[in-house]
Amino acid sequence: MSPSELRAEFPIFAARPRPFHYLDSAATGQICRAAAQALLGFEAAARANVKRGVYRLADEATQAFDRARAEIAAYLGVRDAREVILTSGTTFGLNLLAHGLVGRLAPGDEILLSTLEHHSNIVPWQLAAGRVGAVIRAIPVTAEGRLDLDRLDEVLSRRTRIVSVTHVSNVTGAVSDIGRIVEAARAVGARVVVDGAQRVPHGPLDVEALGCDAYALSGHKLFAATGAGALWIRRDLAEELPPFLGGGEMIRRVSFAGTSFAAPPHRFEAGTPPIGPAIALGAAAAWLAGLDWQALAEAEAALTARLLAGLAAIPAVRVVGPTGTQGRLGVVSFAVDDVHPHDLCQLLDSRGLCLRGGHHCAQPLHDALGLEATTRASLALYNDASDIDALLEGLEWAIRRLA
Repeated sequence: MSPSELRAEFPIFAARPRPFHYLDSAATGQICRAAAQALLGFEAAARANVKRGVYRLADEATQAFDRARAEIAAYLGVRDAREVILTSGTTFGLNLLAHGLVGRLAPGDEILLSTLEHHSNIVPWQLAAGRVGAVIRAIPVTAEGRLDLDRLDEVLSRRTRIVSVTHVSNVTGAVSDIGRIVEAARAVGARVVVDGAQRVPHGPLDVEALGCDAYALSGHKLFAATGAGALWIRRDLAEELPPFLGGGEMIRRVSFAGTSFAAPPHRFEAGTPPIGPAIALGAAAAWLAGLDWQALAEAEAALTARLLAGLAAIPAVRVVGPTGTQGRLGVVSFAVDDVHPHDLCQLLDSRGLCLRGGHHCAQPLHDALGLEATTRASLALYNDASDIDALLEGLEWAIRRLA
C-alpha cells in the first residue's frame, strides 16, 4: 500500500480543510476506515446487547463482540482470546490491576514504577499502596530520557512485589527493555505489568514472548473509537484476581447469602461493555495486522530522523529524549527557549499543525528533566515528509514571533 493509499484509509484527511498536519497521535490516533465502518455498522444496523440475548440480532452482536476479542488477541500475539479483557482503555486496565493486586501486598512491600510513567501508571498504584502501607519506588531515567536500567538493582529488592512500567514513553519515545526488566523482576518473585498504550499503534506484538504478566492498551490510540481498550492478563494470574467492578455479566450465581463469580475474562467485564467501540477496535486490529510493518517501521524511523535533524538545527530548541532513532519511536518532545508550549502550539495551529503542549500527564519525568512542560510531535503511519517539513518551517516562523 502506497503512502497516499494508506492515508486515504483515514477519513479525516479528506474531511479537514488544508493545510492539515496531524502530529498528536500519542494523545489519540485518527480512526481508520475499517474501524469507523465497523462502529457505524453495529450502531446503525446491528445494535443489541451482548452475551445473554437468544434472539438473532443479539446473537449476531455477541458473535461480533467475540470476534473483536479474537482479533485483538491475534494482534497482541495471544493464543487464548479468553485472556483478553475488553475495557474502556489503558487507564481502566491499570486501575483494575492495581485494585486486584493490592490484596497481595503487606505493609512495607514495594511497587516499582519508573520516572517515565504516565500518571495512569502512577496514581492507581499510589492509591493501592496507601490502602495497605506499601512503598512506591521508581526506576530513574538517564539524561537522554531512557530508563536507567544500570541502576535497577538499586530500586529492586526482595520486597518488590509488582513492577509496572511503560513499554514506550509518551514523552521521550524511548522503548523500554521489557525483557531485562522481566528477568530482574522474576529473580525477586515480582509480577510485571506493562502500559502498552504508546507501543500498540506501531505494529503487532507478541506479549507472551515479552514475559510480562499483563499488558494494557487503548483503542483510540490504535486508530479505533474512543471508549474501548483491552487488557491481557496471563491466565494463572487472572484466575487469582478478584473482580474490579460488580454487577451484571460478571457472576455465576447471586443470592443475598453471597455471590460466585464468572471465570475470566467475564469476571472483569461487569455491565454492558462498550460494544460498538470494542467491535471497532477489533476491526482496526485486523486491518492493521495485514500491513507491511517492516516497511512502516522504516518509514517512521526515517521521518523521526528527519524531525530530529531539523530540530537540532534550530538553536533555541532542546530535544527531550534520545537524539537518534535506535530504541525509540516517533514521539518527539522538545523545549524552546523562553517560549511556553501552549503559546507555541496555538500559533502553530494557525498553520494547520496539530501538536501537544504541556506535561503530557508525566509530571515526575518533567521534574526530573528540570522542565515544567514541553511541546510534543508524535508520528503515526499516516504521517509523511510534508508533515515534518511543515512543522520545521512553522516552528522557525513561530519562534521568530514569540522569542
